[in-house]
Amino acid sequence: MGKVLRAIPVLLGALVMLFPFAWTVVTSLTPDGALLSIPPDFAPGDASLDAYRRLLEAMPFWRIVLNSAWIAVASTVLQLLTSSMAAYAFARLPFPGRNALFAVYLATLMVPMQVLVVPLFLEMRAVNLVDTYFALLAPTIASAFGVFLLRQAIAQVPREFDEAAVLDGAGHLRVFAFVIVPLIRPALATFAIFGFIASWNSYLWPLVIIRSPEFMTIPLGLASLHGEFTTEWNVVMAGSVVSVVPILVLYLFAQKHVIASVAQSGLK
Repeated sequence: MGKVLRAIPVLLGALVMLFPFAWTVVTSLTPDGALLSIPPDFAPGDASLDAYRRLLEAMPFWRIVLNSAWIAVASTVLQLLTSSMAAYAFARLPFPGRNALFAVYLATLMVPMQVLVVPLFLEMRAVNLVDTYFALLAPTIASAFGVFLLRQAIAQVPREFDEAAVLDGAGHLRVFAFVIVPLIRPALATFAIFGFIASWNSYLWPLVIIRSPEFMTIPLGLASLHGEFTTEWNVVMAGSVVSVVPILVLYLFAQKHVIASVAQSGLK
């Protein structure tokens, strides 16, 4: 009975979390005439895929998805590379002012993106990169949060592994690539999911820096579906469903590493 009583609030919480996603799918399959029905129909009998067809006709949606996909993948890979190397330096390499520099680096987490938009835009305009793919990608190459997360993971790796590798003739590059990286894979997978989702859902920076439709990302595409006076909500929800699928697939592949990362942090 105790297990049942503990499972009930967990089940209720899961239903509350899943309801918006379920309602998004239902709305995307609902015909226009039934969208504003009262009470709402949670299982429309005349469900159709017409909203998805109209979505593809309204804009080059697959081009938009491809833009978001390769930007998110490139951003994630670059963040993993730069953050892991910086984390190794902060965790393993002694140099003057290391702790102070790390504190200053972490302090940048308190600066919101809204404050950085204007300086970043002026910088991109000065080097003629406005309305380009590189302008979308450049601000996301480094991540202070990633450095912090991976530094904490590297700090949990016993230094005896490093010393054993050094005795075998390995330098810092080989220690980093063949000792540290394999041992922090759960943290890397967790950060990869965070980085991918942040890039995939980014709206403010692409809105400021992008002008041409061919460079548009999914958040901008979904925003453009909102009409001035009326909005076809089933079409908007169809785009939302398509935008959620890659994130779900990524998490399904990386969930065991995420769970391992949470378990390790819990043990500490």
